[in-house]
Amino acid sequence: MTTDTYHDAMRSILPERPEDGHKGTFGHVLILATSRGFTGTAGLTAEAAGRSGAGLVTVAIPETLLDIVASMLWESMSLPLPATEAGSIDREALKPALAAAETRDAVVLGPGVSTHEETRQFVAAFVRDCPIPMVIDADGLNCVSREVALLKQCKSLVILTPHPGEMARLAACSTSDVQADRERIARRFAGEHGCVVVLKGKGTVIAAPDGACCINPTGNSGLATGGTGDVLAGFTGGLLAQGMKPYDAARLGAYMMGLAGDIAARKFTQRGMIARDVIECIPDAWRELEGVK
Repeated sequence: MTTDTYHDAMRSILPERPEDGHKGTFGHVLILATSRGFTGTAGLTAEAAGRSGAGLVTVAIPETLLDIVASMLWESMSLPLPATEAGSIDREALKPALAAAETRDAVVLGPGVSTHEETRQFVAAFVRDCPIPMVIDADGLNCVSREVALLKQCKSLVILTPHPGEMARLAACSTSDVQADRERIARRFAGEHGCVVVLKGKGTVIAAPDGACCINPTGNSGLATGGTGDVLAGFTGGLLAQGMKPYDAARLGAYMMGLAGDIAARKFTQRGMIARDVIECIPDAWRELEGVK
């Protein structure tokens, strides 16, 4: 598939946006993120979710970090959760987190949550019992890699967004093994565990449980900087909240992040761009995809 053909394919799967819609029409994303030392993840993930076109975003964070994180959330709501002494989400947060998920449309789980043992227990139970579609990223993946069988017990549809190191932990192999056969590794894991896999890196691989697979044509080395994974997770979660099927949300999310990254590279250079630059360029990427001048 040529780049132009892929571009047209992405345009064809855009979620509908009725003229008479309101913020409730376009979905509500719940983000479970952040621990002490990683407070910036919440803001990046939330802003990217908003830039996806989602109507509402709520960020659930350890209660001890609420004042710090809330100051970064201009458009998003916040939900404090029980915290560990280490400043991460406590296993006692499971009940309120699941209750929050019941009234939202999609979840993003994992950016900056840490692998603290009580947090890992929370992640395992939440992944198993979450009732709505979910994106799992970053430390969420690292927690799941300790008990990969959880993915077969999920009540909801799941998208995983690993970088090669996280994919290696999930698949119980080395990073070099992943990089040597990226498409096969992603396809096999998606099929065996019933989830969509977005294997990040040059030529991001998007693989579905039914065997469907594609290679994303957008993006550049400027995206290899801290925080861009949070941007992808938040943006993809926002697409899920708008009712997109997981494989379509994963494909469009990867394409749009790469396209925004290409626009950011032209504006800021590949060496000089950071994750917030990618977020800033998402509206220009939407214009390019939708053909809006």
